[in-house]
Amino acid sequence: MPFNHNDCYHPLLLRHLPEGARTALDVGCGGGRFARGLAARGLDVTAVDPATGMIDIARALGSRGTGSIEYRTADITAMDLPEGHYDFISCLASLHHVPFSTVSALRAALAPGGVLVVLGLARPSAPGDWAKWLSASPVNMAARLLVHAGERINGGSDPHPQAPVRHWSMTMNGVRREADRLLPGSTVRTLLFWRYLLTYRAE
Repeated sequence: MPFNHNDCYHPLLLRHLPEGARTALDVGCGGGRFARGLAARGLDVTAVDPATGMIDIARALGSRGTGSIEYRTADITAMDLPEGHYDFISCLASLHHVPFSTVSALRAALAPGGVLVVLGLARPSAPGDWAKWLSASPVNMAARLLVHAGERINGGSDPHPQAPVRHWSMTMNGVRREADRLLPGSTVRTLLFWRYLLTYRAE
């Protein structure tokens, strides 16, 4: 399995699950790995992605645990989301595919006490952003070397489908500014591997 910058943050994101959460929306679910992690913790998950091929793969991989997953091929910006419904909403490397203002609709879809987490991509702005992301380069190289060594030991890797990739144009300062405006009370952290974590809890 090639090293995946998004997958390595799944444990961090799952730590933000609110106590007693029962319903989740996973935006840009790709092959469904994070959605399956939510279902394994007993949540009923609606997992959406605009790429039909990725949804087909996710459905073929099924689910696990006591929760359920409903996969939908859909554009989140065109969906009529139920207001105040979801206890947990996740966007893993998907928000930069749509206008950032989409978070307003996601905020409205959160139940009281519900949590929105965004593992996003943006261009660095502040010195701290640059320092964090420059320091990721040697860690990234070491991780890729370990994965490559593992593939050689195990006879190579099988071809695997990839979700569509889109370059991100928003800056970290832009993310912080828009998060303050659209998600008052939210927090934005710079992470390794050229990612940020935005978290918001509905009142």
